Amino acid sequence: MEALTTEVAVNTIKELGSMVLYIMLGTVILEILVYLVLGKIFKSKYTLPYMLMIAAIFGITMLIIYPVSYEVRLAFTNMSLRHFRTYTLSWAQGLKNFGLIFSEPVLKQIRFFPLLFRTLLWTAVNVVFHLAGGMGLAILLNRQMRGRGFYRTLLVFPWAVPQIIAVLAWKGEFHYEYGFVNVMLKSIGMQPIQWMVSPFWNFAAACITNIWLGIPFMMVIILGGLQSIPLEFYDAAEIDGASRWQQFRNITLPLLKPVLTPAVVLGIIWTFNNFNVPYMINANELETTDILVTALFRAAFEYHRYGFSAAFAMVIFIVLFIIASVYIRITHGLKGAYE
Repeated sequence: MEALTTEVAVNTIKELGSMVLYIMLGTVILEILVYLVLGKIFKSKYTLPYMLMIAAIFGITMLIIYPVSYEVRLAFTNMSLRHFRTYTLSWAQGLKNFGLIFSEPVLKQIRFFPLLFRTLLWTAVNVVFHLAGGMGLAILLNRQMRGRGFYRTLLVFPWAVPQIIAVLAWKGEFHYEYGFVNVMLKSIGMQPIQWMVSPFWNFAAACITNIWLGIPFMMVIILGGLQSIPLEFYDAAEIDGASRWQQFRNITLPLLKPVLTPAVVLGIIWTFNNFNVPYMINANELETTDILVTALFRAAFEYHRYGFSAAFAMVIFIVLFIIASVYIRITHGLKGAYE
């Protein structure tokens, strides 16, 4: 088993190395052709821009098309640790993989739709708190105050810390006996919480950690949008007798919409696909606290169901694409972007 796992890793590294080598060779050959044709034959003054543009397009295309096409191909195989050398590629096997996602447990017990519901709940809770916390802090920092630069730096600190380090630190704070959270609960007469054992509290611990990590990003984006709103709008609203809430609803929110829409879409995508926080906080590997991406990782690298996992990844991508598209359509977030 260990030898076969090592072989999988070695073959993967070889494929990645070959892909990088092909990309480099293809880029060099293409650059030489562009230089000879445009620079030497046609004497074009746009030779250098075309060389830079073509190299970028070629590299990005190879880095996107090759992995995606390989993923699609893998989804139509029965590749696993048992059938690593003798896997079959067929439409029937691909349809079987997609059917298994919805008809059987993805891991030992948990099924797809409970995982999807938990992932949607995870995404909604985190993005709502990111947006609310970021909006509140951005509004406070947009006002004139002493030490505003220091507060900005301090509040951006969670975003600057590497995510894995921050998650490990928070995981220690949720320790049953010595963690800061339970120590504070005991100091006010409350019972300590089994953060790493109870599925509900483990999910809550992951949410708290991710909210702490995500608020600074939303705060920076919203603060930039607030600073682009002319103060004359608020002065005119005050003269007309508009309250603070009316100013926020009729001036701030509409003018922040072009900033909020891409920020929220990015927040949804990042949170939906967040792997480090739920996986590392879930110390006891509870299936009841997994989300889609952590279940995908376990299916691929703990259960070694590679073909099934590739199909699972395609389903996750489709779900996320639908969610982002619906949000953009509902909010009219791209209205006027291409006009």
